[in-house]
Amino acid sequence: MWLGAALGLCAVLAIPSYFPGLGADARLTLGVFVLATVAWIATPVDDTYIALGAGLALTATGVISSETLFATLGDETIWLLICAFVLAAAVTRTGLAGRAAAFLVSGARTVRQLVHLTTAALVVTSFAVPATSGRAALALPVFLALAKVLADRGRLVVMLALLFPTVVLLSAVATLIGAGAHLITVNVLWEQSGQRLGFVEWLLLGLPLAVVSSHLAAEAVLLTSTSRADRSGPVHITAADIEAHSPAPVTGPLSIAEARCALLLATVVVLWCSEPLHRVSPAVVALIGAVVASSPALGTVRLKDALRTVPWPLLLFMAATMAMGVALSDSGAAGWLVAGLPVDAPPWLFLTVVVAVSTAAHLVLQSRSARSSVLVPLVVAAAAAAGVNPVTAALASTAAAGFCHTLPASAKPVALFADVPDGVPTYAPRDLLRLSAVLAPLTAGVVLLFALTVWPLLGVPVLLESRP
Repeated sequence: MWLGAALGLCAVLAIPSYFPGLGADARLTLGVFVLATVAWIATPVDDTYIALGAGLALTATGVISSETLFATLGDETIWLLICAFVLAAAVTRTGLAGRAAAFLVSGARTVRQLVHLTTAALVVTSFAVPATSGRAALALPVFLALAKVLADRGRLVVMLALLFPTVVLLSAVATLIGAGAHLITVNVLWEQSGQRLGFVEWLLLGLPLAVVSSHLAAEAVLLTSTSRADRSGPVHITAADIEAHSPAPVTGPLSIAEARCALLLATVVVLWCSEPLHRVSPAVVALIGAVVASSPALGTVRLKDALRTVPWPLLLFMAATMAMGVALSDSGAAGWLVAGLPVDAPPWLFLTVVVAVSTAAHLVLQSRSARSSVLVPLVVAAAAAAGVNPVTAALASTAAAGFCHTLPASAKPVALFADVPDGVPTYAPRDLLRLSAVLAPLTAGVVLLFALTVWPLLGVPVLLESRP
């Protein structure tokens, strides 16, 4: 059915008399875009393979040049992500992240304190580990250790199984490297509007949203998955309790490798945050950090081992979808798609529609990067036509697309905690549905609130230009 609808639409696009204002390149681009989107939704074919096929089709038909297609692989955001994964491999090898998490969690004395300290620890990991699936895998041993300590309180273990992936997904918006979708958004903004968001700008806008939405989500998880009796009992977890069930030591003085890695990571983050002062690109800073982290004398991981952790299919997917975004913009297809939209709609209504569609998109497109690849080019073009700041619209869409909690298959972190090893109890699908019924409107509302009230105070206005 999906394929038939897509082919029928492509056949209509191929008839010039139906859409006289649409050029040949725009027709080809829209046809490829429709087929790729349907393939992402309705076929089991790998997302990266589909994106590469779409990029190749646009190149072979002359919509974009081969230089444009291959140049996306050399974009600095691709290099930023590669180097960030090398740094993450160094952090993971030393066990430093587990030690930091144990330090925070061991201070909890009540269930609510445990929930919010765990949330704070997971938010911090967004600076050290790119990609939500990597952060979820890094947090899994900590969850297993907590689950064994709390083995006699089964509902609390189920609550934690929901909490970890929820916070991992919602806190990703804190940093530019939090998800590959962020890098796609940044490149689409640059290609279509000429506005570039750097690490510092994204941090300024995304970190407050990540902190607020993560802690509100933590409360939602706590209230929807536990009873008052479950929450009333005291909690006493020590670092030694966690270490007893952890594969790496979490107590005692830092080893030389851990101290060296902590210093390197702190230096890289400080340099990222101080980019306006020294003007060194975040990708260059990340490359310096990756070289040091994998160096024979000072490093904690071998370069070839670190490079094995880089998700090369994700990078190829990003590069191909960047090329698709260029084709949508340069061919005039994106402008044509949004030309019929009403331009007199109030900004709050436009952003509400963007946030609602982006929040629900995970039901159709499971890949977060695919959602941004489809939505952000259209949102940026529509925002410009409606007089809304494209940066505000793109950030709101990307942040809202971070919600993907309805089904275990909706996101890799959710699936990872749906079936944990060692017989640890985890959540049932009904627990996830109960949470998503509360979390979906809550997340959408918080994103909309930030877009309309908080981000303008931080220098990102709602309107593209002042209206009379």
